[in-house]
Amino acid sequence: MLRTLDTFAGRVIALSAILGTLGLIGEVAVILVDVAGRYFGSPLRGAQDLTQMGMVVLVFSGMALCDRQGGHIAVDLFERKMPDWMIRLTDLLGAIAGALIFSGIAWQMWKSAAISQMLNLATNIIYLPKAWFQYYIVVCCIITAVGMLLRVVSLLSGGPIRRSEGHQS
Repeated sequence: MLRTLDTFAGRVIALSAILGTLGLIGEVAVILVDVAGRYFGSPLRGAQDLTQMGMVVLVFSGMALCDRQGGHIAVDLFERKMPDWMIRLTDLLGAIAGALIFSGIAWQMWKSAAISQMLNLATNIIYLPKAWFQYYIVVCCIITAVGMLLRVVSLLSGGPIRRSEGHQS
């Protein structure tokens, strides 16, 4: 059951990462067209709006993948001297804290998106509805939180702990 759930989560996380990749490609295309347009005296209208919303997609799409691959910044000053149970405990507490934080972000962004939708808030230049991007953040934060909760379950059931590069036991 846990393996099936992990496989499904991996596919959802991969989809999120693909959307982030498309966001990056779109971001590069917008900047390229805008810079070329500026050179010829006709910058891309709404480039700032597209860039800002593209960054939302880019950043939040990659969060779950970053966590799944253990790509967060880690300071391992004491890890070499710590026993395995303590490393497992810190991994467990970190995953719980991360899941709670991303759940909190999702909840607050859900409320913010509802307000944005109610007030028809949009970007300044080309009037992209902000609620769409806020709901996207909600979905990405939920995916990240669920991924972290799966790591908690894995750690509690004796799954492997994450070790920093170069650490051998």
